[in-house]
Amino acid sequence: MTARPRILLTRRWPEAVEQRAAARFEVTLNPDDRPLSEAELAAAMRTHDALCPTITDRVTAAVLGVPDRRAGIVASYGVGYEHIDLAAARAAGIRVTNTPGVLTDATADLALTLILMTARRSGEGERELRAGAWTGWRPTHLLGQSLKGKRLGLVGFGRIAQATAKRARFGFGMEIAYYARRPAPADIADRLGARFVPDLGDLLADADFVSLHVPGGAETRHMIDRAALARMRPDAILINTARGDVVDEAALIAALQERRIAGAGLDVFAGEPNVSPALRVLDNAVLLPHLGSATRETREAMGLRVLANLEAWFDGKPTPDTVA
Repeated sequence: MTARPRILLTRRWPEAVEQRAAARFEVTLNPDDRPLSEAELAAAMRTHDALCPTITDRVTAAVLGVPDRRAGIVASYGVGYEHIDLAAARAAGIRVTNTPGVLTDATADLALTLILMTARRSGEGERELRAGAWTGWRPTHLLGQSLKGKRLGLVGFGRIAQATAKRARFGFGMEIAYYARRPAPADIADRLGARFVPDLGDLLADADFVSLHVPGGAETRHMIDRAALARMRPDAILINTARGDVVDEAALIAALQERRIAGAGLDVFAGEPNVSPALRVLDNAVLLPHLGSATRETREAMGLRVLANLEAWFDGKPTPDTVA
């Protein structure tokens, strides 16, 4: 009987997916659910046929280039892949896959959650109530802003941005504008009533809410820097469900402290899970612990997508979500 391929899941997955994986593969779990070190990841490449990392794992050239490597595929649990050295993977002949598409709706829902929480000052209100500081209803208490008729500026216009635009336009009556490398197909833009803005600065200056939907990595690092924040209006709000390093966090903290923008809703951070103390104390910032894809349905679908790539690889078929 042929031995089953041996795979390592670097973090705990939803139980139903772990059980499905165990039915097909010899699975090594991480019972402590802690981030693995570079040395542990490198060791896994020697002892397993596949490594299944998440965005918390840095799959470096040292990990991929380990001597006596056994693993031929890195099947990542997540859509982003900036945590993997793709050049090193290609040089070593290692297949890399991801899980696109399945987390679009959950992340778009979370972007709208942050828009609503910042616009209606929900975080401030909950903290006040839990602290026992609420003195009762009054006409001027924690006044926020309505969404109807406000302009949502989307930076990037891929699947998640388009899903966010759909919710904002048809659910809340917002106007939609977007910045991207090139205009979207006319049928998509027309359906969403989305206006293409070719200059990022112009989009920032014109939007009531700016929502970031670009991948992480060197090309987008600090895309929203001090100069970009200076283009935003003092009553505007920044939303980030993309990657933390898209924003210059120090510049954002200063803009929030000085009230040069009205607020920010953040699901991702440059040094997560470490979040700047200066950011944590700001009342005009809503902070969530990277919950973009955190629904049971989505996290299970992500795991099943990883398994589909692994099954194709070990069956000698093309992997459906090849990155490298």
